[in-house]
Amino acid sequence: MEKFKVLDISGDIGLRAYGASIKDAFINASIGMYNLITNLDAIKTVKTIDVSVESQSIEGLLVAWLNELIFHFDAYGFIGKKIDITEITPTLTSVRVDSDLPPPYTLKATVTGEEFDPERHEGKLLIKASTYHRLRVENVGNHWEIDVIFDI
Repeated sequence: MEKFKVLDISGDIGLRAYGASIKDAFINASIGMYNLITNLDAIKTVKTIDVSVESQSIEGLLVAWLNELIFHFDAYGFIGKKIDITEITPTLTSVRVDSDLPPPYTLKATVTGEEFDPERHEGKLLIKASTYHRLRVENVGNHWEIDVIFDI
């Protein structure tokens, strides 16, 4: 199964990411996004950051996750190459009973890569944000699919 493919969107750029699990699909969406920014073959795995996000929906969790990665690139020049999502909770079959509970979806991950160096790394697209436009996170039979569009 392919991990992701680029979607041709007029004025913006999109991805369709695939995964055997929701974690795999989120990871492949992240790697796909990083591939839009630069050639990941040149990125070394010398620095690790911890990332944690939460949202009221699985779609919101994806947008928060990708936007957090974009923030680390914009603010610190950090670009990831290896992503390990250690937790996505609760499971998608859990039911929320009490509205006073914390947001139902959380993601915790470690991302390993390095700071972007324009002398060593190819600059491709400048991604501003992940959007909700045509956003889709769906279990399709035996795998997950994600469609996401980025502002560039």
